[in-house]
Amino acid sequence: MSGVLDGIKVIDCSQVAAMPMAARHLADFGADVIHVENPAAGDSWRFYQAGQGPGNNGVTSDFNYNFENFNRNKRSMTLNLASEEGQKIMHNMVKQADIFLTNMRPFEIENFKIGYEVLRKINPRIIYASVTGYGKKGPDRDVPAYDITAYWTRSGFSYMLSQRGLPAPGFRAAMGDNVAALALAYGVMMAMYQREKTGIGQEIDVSLLHMGLYQISFDVAGFLITGHDYKEEREQAPQELVDGVLDAMLPVMAFYRKDMLNPLAAGYLSKDGMRILLMMLTPDRYWPKFCRTLGVPELIDNPKFNTFDARAQNRDELMAIFDKIFRTKTWDEWKPILADIPHAPATTLREAITDPQAEANNFFCEYEHPTRGKIKMLANPINMSKNPATYRLAAPEFGQHTEEVLLEYGYTWDDIIKFKENRVIA
Repeated sequence: MSGVLDGIKVIDCSQVAAMPMAARHLADFGADVIHVENPAAGDSWRFYQAGQGPGNNGVTSDFNYNFENFNRNKRSMTLNLASEEGQKIMHNMVKQADIFLTNMRPFEIENFKIGYEVLRKINPRIIYASVTGYGKKGPDRDVPAYDITAYWTRSGFSYMLSQRGLPAPGFRAAMGDNVAALALAYGVMMAMYQREKTGIGQEIDVSLLHMGLYQISFDVAGFLITGHDYKEEREQAPQELVDGVLDAMLPVMAFYRKDMLNPLAAGYLSKDGMRILLMMLTPDRYWPKFCRTLGVPELIDNPKFNTFDARAQNRDELMAIFDKIFRTKTWDEWKPILADIPHAPATTLREAITDPQAEANNFFCEYEHPTRGKIKMLANPINMSKNPATYRLAAPEFGQHTEEVLLEYGYTWDDIIKFKENRVIA
């Protein structure tokens, strides 16, 4: 049986979750997807599942069901894009491709010579799609990100799911990645439709931070119109009740924390009480850099901590060290220090909406409303370079366009009067 995308060639130059899942959706419907992996390290998502390398999430299995789920229906090839020869091979592949997918950070894309402006000169028909953590512009464009940091934590998503004074609920792997993947695949299909009419491809991008705001757009819209976060205005439970719940939860949290094998993927409190979530899913690669970042280079070669297994075995001691260090500075002080480390602050809705990164990437739009004047709303999270979303009409009044639509479809005013008399229309 043929798929609707039979004959479509896709280069999936990505790793981990969001973009590989977007590529998998295309592959499921018949596209020929080539998953490009680093010859030395491979796709780090191969090692995330319990039982696979240092992975400690999910049920343990000798079958890599996690990688299978995100990468079925693809072919894999290795290619060193840091080399000139590897770049030449990639450019040759792009000549024959329909779609190029990547979730590399902007500086990596530039270094590897695989940016849209480079590839469209090789193949004007190429549809170039990317997933970023925080958008392609702004001060944090190159900050490493996962869905847990950008989508779940920094967008205010976890804040909106928690009660005031109590910890946010936990998360599961790739929740935001999977939402972003669907949005990206949808954007790719729109670009393909447009290419059928024009013969020219275009660039599409989706950010995890924008997708997080999109998921809580009910609350985002409320804030943008009123300037208020309803949680800030709700009466907070008496402190003794909150303390009682926390006292009851702490032993349970401590019990489960013993299963947390990676202290570099955990939350720590700053001096001013901001919960900073670290998410280094390839901890051995980050370990030396992280130690230097925290100002404790002496830990780099300490045999109690210098391997994944050693850190897991001594995690209580190591996390106590990290707890103490993070309490020495405020979040504003930590932010520039952690710039090259995958992390995110557990922001409130107000903080997420006023985030300079959101403004820099045009996460919001303004348009005229017939009764309210100019209003601000959340913009569409799918960015298309040649055919961007437009904001033409306010939400309609009840039945506002009934007569207009019926006239367009060939009905007469006499028909409309009869429809009203017979209560076919309002």
